[in-house]
Amino acid sequence: MSQSRQITTSKTGVPIIAIVALAIVFVAGLFIVGFDQGHIFSVVYGEQAFEDLYIHELTHDMRHAAGFPCH
Repeated sequence: MSQSRQITTSKTGVPIIAIVALAIVFVAGLFIVGFDQGHIFSVVYGEQAFEDLYIHELTHDMRHAAGFPCH
């Protein structure tokens, strides 16, 4: 009598789409925290957003903690 065995392997890993999504979130967050000088809100508020700098003021201390000079 012959016996046959079934070998199962499971592929455990991170899906490539998850890595791409995380990279997009990282780049967007880096831009917002490190480089935004009114660009995000300028779509809604126009030129006034470059003077008010809402996101800059909101993330000001985080910018310095991350090593971004801003003034």
